Amino acid sequence: MIKKILFTFLIALSFSNAQNDSSIVSLKTIDSTIIQDVRYATTNNFTGKVLYPSAIVFLRKVVADSLSKANKYFLEKYNYRIKIFDGFRPLHIQKLMWQIMPDERYVANPTKGSRHNRGAAVDITLVDLNGNELDFGTQYDDFSEKASPNYLDFPNPILENRKLLKEVMNKFGFIQLDSEWWHFDFKDWKRFSIPVEDGID
Repeated sequence: MIKKILFTFLIALSFSNAQNDSSIVSLKTIDSTIIQDVRYATTNNFTGKVLYPSAIVFLRKVVADSLSKANKYFLEKYNYRIKIFDGFRPLHIQKLMWQIMPDERYVANPTKGSRHNRGAAVDITLVDLNGNELDFGTQYDDFSEKASPNYLDFPNPILENRKLLKEVMNKFGFIQLDSEWWHFDFKDWKRFSIPVEDGID
């Protein structure tokens, strides 16, 4: 029942105020060339559970637009594309994650809410034209010091990949999280509130 309510909630958000840059939209309607690999719609994530009812990435429209510009830049300059693991995350999912990993380095405390809960954060990597992921030193959702962008004990190609990802995302208005190389907050995330989830505890 909760999954059905959640999916209806997301679809309703995606169609509300469609011309407003703060509205929540499906990323695919903005840029269908960004590869979507929504791990929380599968068991292939740190919880080992399916948390999302649908493998659709939602974001604030201005965030999706900026991510699309970054994707086009990567493609034109480097023949890379963005693969996204997560975008907007409902607050009740944040609460479930916090129960499993109550560590603010990796999961935001739901009493404060996260940038993901505002639709203003993305978890991404880069792939080549054949769809192969670039090497960033760790897998997505690796909860170790090696996941930090500040960890430097890697071969130069990995460090160069991390540098490129950060520089391009900065160029298009995204700020990297200190503990996760894949996580980027949109610079204006404070503009956005956390959507109220009617009917969801």
